[in-house]
Amino acid sequence: MPLLPDLADAFRDLVLGVACVGCGHPGRALCRSCHAGLPALAAPHWPTPTPPGLVPPYAVGDYDGALRAMVLAHKERRVLALARPLGELLARSVTQALADLAVSGPVVLVPVPSRPRVVRQRGHDPTAATVRAAVARLRAEHDVVSARLLRVRPGLQDQAGLDAAARAANLAGSMAVPATSLRRLARGCPRAHVVVCDDVLTTGATLREAQRALESSGLSVAAGATVAATRRRAPAAGRTPTFGPSLPPSPPTD
Repeated sequence: MPLLPDLADAFRDLVLGVACVGCGHPGRALCRSCHAGLPALAAPHWPTPTPPGLVPPYAVGDYDGALRAMVLAHKERRVLALARPLGELLARSVTQALADLAVSGPVVLVPVPSRPRVVRQRGHDPTAATVRAAVARLRAEHDVVSARLLRVRPGLQDQAGLDAAARAANLAGSMAVPATSLRRLARGCPRAHVVVCDDVLTTGATLREAQRALESSGLSVAAGATVAATRRRAPAAGRTPTFGPSLPPSPPTD
């Protein structure tokens, strides 16, 4: 009955104080109206400047409005119910990447790792949770799994406030793939294409470092997939990127 979900939402709001992160409507972490208004399609979003050799990075839209509110609420305020809709959005980025790049065969979604201390402080790993939700969404159409292959080496600083050059310097050599993780993947999913996943694309330095670590371990990285990208890095209107074997197209100018 249509009335039952509304009554359940009202009860959750009364007991837990739940409200939509998009419009503030009481009841659900994301109301039906705001959920229906989320972007339906993904596209390449090249950072400006683009880190050399970065694989095509996909996102469903700008890091603004409802997308920004969802990411922040899930990550910083532990609104765990948002993992599913964020996973749906990430799945759209992955689907578009696989279609554009004509990727066939098994696919492994690899979440960008967070520092262990940050995960402990937050009480959860939001990127890993979003990736798991994306896999659940994609399994009907793709041979896809998630694998937490990457580990962060000690000494990585907080990225907040750093510009593109500082982020790249901070991240250089910061990620690695443990041999045990690599062997486990080889047994369960050999010759798989890898898509690196994160919540937000900013300068591309994080995706590029993850790509470097995975490729140095012998894995084939096809693309990067995120939920959102910072506004100034959206592709120019009418610009259709063409992908070469290892280098991205010239990024659009703002």
